[in-house]
This record gives sequence, C-alpha cells and structure tokens, in this order.
Amino acid sequence: MELSCKTEYALLALLELAAHYKEGRLLQIRQIAEMQNIPDRYLEQLLATLRRCGLVRSQRGAKGGYLLAREPSTISLLDVIWCLEGSDSKASKSEKKSTTLEGSIVEEIWQEVQDRANDVLREYTLQDLWEKRNSRQQLDIMYYI
Repeated sequence: MELSCKTEYALLALLELAAHYKEGRLLQIRQIAEMQNIPDRYLEQLLATLRRCGLVRSQRGAKGGYLLAREPSTISLLDVIWCLEGSDSKASKSEKKSTTLEGSIVEEIWQEVQDRANDVLREYTLQDLWEKRNSRQQLDIMYYI
C-alpha cells in the first residue's frame, strides 16, 4: 500500500486550507502551490476534483480562492483518498473471487488489511494533521532557541 503523489499533494493543499479555516481566509492556487511546492496546473486539477466531492469550495474573482467546505475535524483522510482514488475496498469486494482455497485465504487477509487501513484513515482528520504539524513546528522552534 502506497500513498499516490496525487493524494499526497491533495493532503498538503488541504492542510494549508485547514490552517486558514477559522479565519475564513481564501487561498489562491498559486499561494498553496508556493507553500507546498506543488505544480500550479496539477493543483488546479486536484482542487477541481476535491470541489466536485464537496471537500472544498471556491470563490471566483480577483479576491477569490479556495477554502474547506466543512470543518477540518469532519474531513477524514479516507474522505480525501476515496475522492481522489476511489474506494479500493468496495472494488475488491465486487471483483471475481478466487477459485482455490489458498487464493481465497489470501483475499480474506488482504481484505482485512484494507479494512484496517480504512479504519485508521477514517480516524484521522485534517484537524489532526494540522495539530500534528503545529506541535512539530513548536518543537522545531523550541529546539533552535
């Protein structure tokens, strides 16, 4: 199991939006791209996908930009992954089952792995990521003082 570049970039962008959520501050694509070193054009496509899934909102115009559509504490990492990648567990349950005993055992274990991974991703929210980032930034500041 690996985190795709698409999902990693989306999580980084959403983390920036979560950091400014309470202020209600809109962030423009170029701002997010600069802060997280994400290519502008790629980020534009990601944000469009996240908007279609209802995770972000956009506002047009010179002072426009993007913001989270919901509280960071209500957006799980699993929500983001399912939006961008689709639901692996749903797909695997509907695929053809193995005809051998050994194959069915492997499929059962793999399904358990996916279910547990989904449980962990469901537990963590954008708020959790933001809090972890802030606590690590504080540690870095304290270390250098």
